Amino acid sequence: MTKTLSIDIGGSKVKAMVLDEAGQPITDRERMKTPQPATPPAILAAIKELAGKLGAYDRISVGFPGAVRHGVIETAPNLDPLWKRFRLEEELSALLKRPARVANDATVQGYGAISGKGVELVITLGTGLGSAIFLDGISLPNLELAHHPFRHGKTYEELLGQKALERDGKKKWNKRLRKAIPQLFNLFYYDRLLLGGGNTEHLDFKLPESVYQIPNIAGIVGGVALWDVSAIGAVASAG
Repeated sequence: MTKTLSIDIGGSKVKAMVLDEAGQPITDRERMKTPQPATPPAILAAIKELAGKLGAYDRISVGFPGAVRHGVIETAPNLDPLWKRFRLEEELSALLKRPARVANDATVQGYGAISGKGVELVITLGTGLGSAIFLDGISLPNLELAHHPFRHGKTYEELLGQKALERDGKKKWNKRLRKAIPQLFNLFYYDRLLLGGGNTEHLDFKLPESVYQIPNIAGIVGGVALWDVSAIGAVASAG
């Protein structure tokens, strides 16, 4: 059995778990606070520490909170400027002596929960705002919706990220999210909108038709699909 060490790098926590070939957990989930400052050496050290607690694995998958091209980090708005052009896939593989693949964290979370049919948009609500879009189960990479205008000259992340939630409160944050959902439909005409990330726990309204809340574990179990797309939807298939 091929075992995958799947890592979810977030603005507040780094999480890791070992998965089987179908994306099902075979270890507990280990986590630690994201180091501050969240530089590449600090994050790599955290990953090495977590990996040491999880036993054997054959390959590595990483969900990263920013744009990723060919294993190289393009943006990391909620971590540290030193991530720009950092070759995370290459450096992590050298550190842990295993092959590694890296993708945007919303893409990995989507792989854990999508149906693989039609247009599926994934939005993650956490420290920042992550986004990914899929067509018939195929990721269309590098969608950075967070920094696009939303309302009153502010971006989606400025109005729906963690800072906005803390500053303006849950009531106003939910009101904005209710307005964002139809706007996103008019932009993408999605078949399904999947909402993930830690701040989905603050949702206080009934989601419209074709909009679903997905569990945070999808951000880890989706890592297997970076190696084998037959494992997409591991959360849905398990439940």
